[in-house]
Amino acid sequence: MKLRELAERLQCEFTGDGSVEIRGLAAIEDAGPGELTFLTNPRYRRRLRDTRAAAILVAKDYEALPLPTLRSTNPYYTFARALELFYQAPPFPAGIHPTAVVSSQARIGRDASIGPYCFVDDDVVIGDRCRLHSFVAVYRGARIGDDFVAHSHAVVREHCQLGNRVILQNAAIVGCDGYGFARQDDGRYYKIPQSGPAVIEDDVEIQAGSCIDRATVGETRIRRGAKIDNLVQVGHASTVGENSLLCAQVGLAGSTRVGNDVILAGQVGVAGHCAIGDGVRVTAQSGIPNDVPAGQTVSGYPAIENRQWLKCAALYNRLPELHDELRRLRAEVAGLRKKKKLR
Repeated sequence: MKLRELAERLQCEFTGDGSVEIRGLAAIEDAGPGELTFLTNPRYRRRLRDTRAAAILVAKDYEALPLPTLRSTNPYYTFARALELFYQAPPFPAGIHPTAVVSSQARIGRDASIGPYCFVDDDVVIGDRCRLHSFVAVYRGARIGDDFVAHSHAVVREHCQLGNRVILQNAAIVGCDGYGFARQDDGRYYKIPQSGPAVIEDDVEIQAGSCIDRATVGETRIRRGAKIDNLVQVGHASTVGENSLLCAQVGLAGSTRVGNDVILAGQVGVAGHCAIGDGVRVTAQSGIPNDVPAGQTVSGYPAIENRQWLKCAALYNRLPELHDELRRLRAEVAGLRKKKKLR
């Protein structure tokens, strides 16, 4: 595809030779002749001098560059759209594999593709154009919308509800039992029934190995457009707001409330019954023991305002030096007091 044509399809401005042939896309350090790359992070700017890319995609106001350039108001999003023009996932023809077990009491929409060894239980409803890869299990009473994609070993448990265009990556589990046990008089633990379903709204993606617990009572809900990374734990009766991001190894204890447009970076932990307001940003490996008001950026454990945490972190490496200085000053003060008494 010519660069000129690519610019037109992506609705970008371009400068330089529009007849350059683009055959694919690659990262700035790996790109070669015939490939488009992109630059959004200033840290990679120094790699421009060594790139062999045929053309580059940058922000609209970026400085002039020596190689053919596409310009976009949102280059990362535009790069994602460009990838779709050059890479298509393998097609999955409609049909049910002979090794799949699909209940006669299940209702499956049009153009379904159900792969080897899948299991669809009684009273399940799945919308049009679903794609179930091998070994997917959908338990009794589940309700799933259109364009559902479940990769191998994904599980949807009983009575859970999934909206349209939900994607479950490998081994993602929706509606596994919440961690609920009552201590008995003799010290043993009694399992509390987990009666409330998990509800996943439209356009949610849950990535590999993540678990969305069902609720003891009520429901666990992941709202529209949320994206949940690998190995994330969402505890029972929690709510995750619209367009929020839960990055790898985030853990939400039970009854956590996460607002809209929140980002929890990798390995953030949230204690139970906490409320995190809209627009909050929590940096990696932070711990949240209390509510966080809307719009804040917090870090550390216990999490505090990010700028304050950065100041504390900068002092941490100097603690031995500051401790020695404090001891010296205390000794000097003690010496002055002793001299004063002798007078």
